[in-house]
Amino acid sequence: MSATEYDLELDARGLFCPEPVMMLHNRINDVQPGGVLRVVATDPSTTRDIPRFCQFLGHELIDQSEDSDLFIYLIRRGQ
Repeated sequence: MSATEYDLELDARGLFCPEPVMMLHNRINDVQPGGVLRVVATDPSTTRDIPRFCQFLGHELIDQSEDSDLFIYLIRRGQ
């Protein structure tokens, strides 16, 4: 799977802390273990919160990028 391929997407644009991470916590369960979730957000606090979420819950942050005012994450679900 290349860095641009993913199984599901979470659109958290326009939401502010803690909503993007709360939604991520629910949406990651819709992805099979080993599957990839793409998250698109506009809240700059996600640059801190999403990597911590992944580290704490055992998911792999495959890619993290910024495109203008968008923050884009690819997360591989752990077991």
